[in-house]
Amino acid sequence: MPAGPDEVSVMSDGFPNKPKILRGAFVEFGLSLPPLVVVFQYNPVQLTRSRSLAFSFPGGPGDSQEGGSSGAGSRRDLRQYHSRFDDLMLLQKQQQVTVQEQGIGFDIRLDATDRLDDGDTITEQFGIAPQLATLEQMVHPKSESLLGAAVDVLLGKPKGFSFARSPNPPMILFIFGRKRVLPVNINSMNITETEFSTDLNPLRATVAVNLTVIEGKSVPYLYSKAMSEVMSVLNLANITDIANVVVPG
Repeated sequence: MPAGPDEVSVMSDGFPNKPKILRGAFVEFGLSLPPLVVVFQYNPVQLTRSRSLAFSFPGGPGDSQEGGSSGAGSRRDLRQYHSRFDDLMLLQKQQQVTVQEQGIGFDIRLDATDRLDDGDTITEQFGIAPQLATLEQMVHPKSESLLGAAVDVLLGKPKGFSFARSPNPPMILFIFGRKRVLPVNINSMNITETEFSTDLNPLRATVAVNLTVIEGKSVPYLYSKAMSEVMSVLNLANITDIANVVVPG
């Protein structure tokens, strides 16, 4: 007997009209062979974002022009410098600020169980090794690519173009939803393999990654920055909350 319309609308997990979940991903920016793309099997449970700022004053120990380094003495000097100002807006203009780029850290979890249950041929033979290998290629210099070098030989290295020309690792986009498409440098990648097949192919792993956002004039970064500013504007909807804050006159 065919299923009724109500039965058809119910997903396999029993939840009707379940919304589609977007997946985070690492995607190489630019042409590469093979193209480097890793879609996260599971989105991170948590994501840590950090940004540090360093404050100094003109001619002080923390002034980059003087080549000094920050320390207990410079912090005391900075406090003395701040004590000269009763106008906070003037202080804001006078003190020197070094803003570091944003750092992002999270764990990627990989598990072959679901694909093994689905009878995926590649997973049956290699486990999650292909995904791990792609992540590792994202932190290797492109000039070390054996496949890229082979393609260059076959194509005769067309003028101005090469698959293996860069001595640096590939440029990676960290995509996490529609509002964050960020160019990043991968500072570190720690892979922990926790289960193996009889052929010793990894079946489960956790990959801890630490990223630095490349802030500048690139289209992906400007898009993400614009989306962040839009979110900040939307926060003005909560402006009535200021009535619950005591601000001295």
